[in-house]
Amino acid sequence: MELVTLEDIEQAAARIRAFVLRTPLLPAPWADDDDRPLWVKPENLQSVGAFKVRGAFNAIGHLDESVRTRGVVAYSSGNHAQAVAYAAAVYAVPAHIVMPEETPAVKVAATRRHGARVVLCDAGQRERVAAEVAEETGGVLIPPFDHPDIIAGQGTIGLEIAEDLPTVDAVLVPVSGGGLASGIGTAIKALCPNAHVIGVEPELAGDTAQSLRAGHRVDWSVQDRNRTIADGLRSQPSELTFAHLERVLDDVVTVTENEIRLAVRELAECAHLVSEPSGAVALAAYRHGDTPSGRTVMILSGGNIETTLLREILAL
Repeated sequence: MELVTLEDIEQAAARIRAFVLRTPLLPAPWADDDDRPLWVKPENLQSVGAFKVRGAFNAIGHLDESVRTRGVVAYSSGNHAQAVAYAAAVYAVPAHIVMPEETPAVKVAATRRHGARVVLCDAGQRERVAAEVAEETGGVLIPPFDHPDIIAGQGTIGLEIAEDLPTVDAVLVPVSGGGLASGIGTAIKALCPNAHVIGVEPELAGDTAQSLRAGHRVDWSVQDRNRTIADGLRSQPSELTFAHLERVLDDVVTVTENEIRLAVRELAECAHLVSEPSGAVALAAYRHGDTPSGRTVMILSGGNIETTLLREILAL
């Protein structure tokens, strides 16, 4: 299996530069840990509120124009959906997005605002329905993580971290389907080889942690993974992303639902950053204490949270 390289990620960075925010690396003096000074990479500041815009622009931008004009199809619980819809609008091509019925309404509405057609489906059926939509429309499928162009696009975050903090000792990355951690890990291991790359999952969707311990992918049911409040971390790695994760992750830490909620609140109160639960798991892991010492970067992967949920968490 051919894995994504640093050159692929550098080419992605050039391809998406005009469309994607180069997010700053924000020091977090409020973290108050001299052994593990913290920086936040706030991908919630992207135009669609999450890192997914990087992979979407790279994948769609890499298509031959004659193929791209047929339109694109995607399946996603939300952030990839918005990213593909937005990138398709910029390229002026049709977008058909398949989303599970349990997707937060804020993410469905945001996807529609970008002009995409949204197709809702039952839990666990989105890949099958997306294949049907692609057959029906002739559009090109842009998967949420299982594609080299998606991995390379997300890896541009790692390039930016290496440029801004070349002495980084640890990078904490949320893990779901694995595209984000695969890309960032590839870039960090190439440019900052002494740094640790730590994946973070909710305990209630800890399939990657179990899989890496077992040395092969372990399947968790949709019902089990859907228990976590972190709705963006309910997917499982593909064969492609798992091969990357085995190569680039030094460890995977799991965090509890309460730890995730407390991290969302801490980011709002201390960093003045809005994070969805999936985006806050890296801070939860940092607070959990099972991460390496030294200069640490946490990826705040997204900020698309229902207002009612944010109110509830802030009232804790």
